[in-house]
Amino acid sequence: MTTQTTKETREAATVPPPGAAPANKVPQGHRRLLTRRDRLALGLMAGLPTILHIALVWVTALASVALAFTTWDGIGFDSIKWVGLENFKQLFNDNPQFWPAVQHNVVWFVVLIVIPTPLGLFLAVQLDKRIRFSRVYQTAFFLPVVLSMAVIGFVWQLVYNPDTGLINSLIGANEPGKYIDWIGDPDLNLWAILVAASWRHTGYMMILYLAGLKGVDPSLREASALDGANEWQTFKNVIFPTLRPTNTVVLVVTIIEALRAFDLVFVFNKGAQGTELLSILVTNNIIGESSRIGYGSAIAVVLLLISLVVIIPYLIATFRKERRA
Repeated sequence: MTTQTTKETREAATVPPPGAAPANKVPQGHRRLLTRRDRLALGLMAGLPTILHIALVWVTALASVALAFTTWDGIGFDSIKWVGLENFKQLFNDNPQFWPAVQHNVVWFVVLIVIPTPLGLFLAVQLDKRIRFSRVYQTAFFLPVVLSMAVIGFVWQLVYNPDTGLINSLIGANEPGKYIDWIGDPDLNLWAILVAASWRHTGYMMILYLAGLKGVDPSLREASALDGANEWQTFKNVIFPTLRPTNTVVLVVTIIEALRAFDLVFVFNKGAQGTELLSILVTNNIIGESSRIGYGSAIAVVLLLISLVVIIPYLIATFRKERRA
């Protein structure tokens, strides 16, 4: 009798009173809705950059592709005439500056991949050893990357000045009859500009490789040291293979830097006298005195296709890696 009474008392205690919420149901908090001002602010923050990006990047790129098959002097839309592949035929067959410009872009890439890239890797390896004042060295080597290419061009113009330049002063070529015109000589100006470009690119490569070295597992170095490998053997057989993703990024970045090279050359001599580049030809035809917008757009399309040949495989490999992860 006592047991039955106790059981009924417990059941009565668990039954909620009329009108009360169930005990096991957690009351929900108030759902905060966005106000009209919040929606307006979010729309401006997300919509305005999107509109600007579409208008300034995608619309202009598609318009450039369409104009590549036309002739247009830039005065009124009524003067646009469809010519098909005529601009590309003239570009490949009749333009004496096109193939030298392609050659110079290739030389630009080869020089950047052969000289500043290994030098940047060397600096990154040395700075990764946690030497004294490493932060100061990193700042000093990375400073040219922070500067704009136009500023770098002005600085190196002072260095290459025939009269008061640093190089001619050091080698004694700043006297009458001994001048070396580093910028005006067609046999020297491209290489002189590449020295300035390499000076900047070295710091860029140093930072990329230094970031890659920071991600290397320290246990790999310890295991290599226990196996009796010296520093060079550890780097060649253990460290460098782990930098494969960084090497891919370095290769893509270097190719893009070689293709979009423009401002440094334009500051030096506007792409004349042996320093022609594809980007210079695009600018001279679109905003130059001739205003051959259709022809300049055809050169831009060629430059775009060359870039896509490099960028698309890189993006495919990146997406596949993310899916596997």
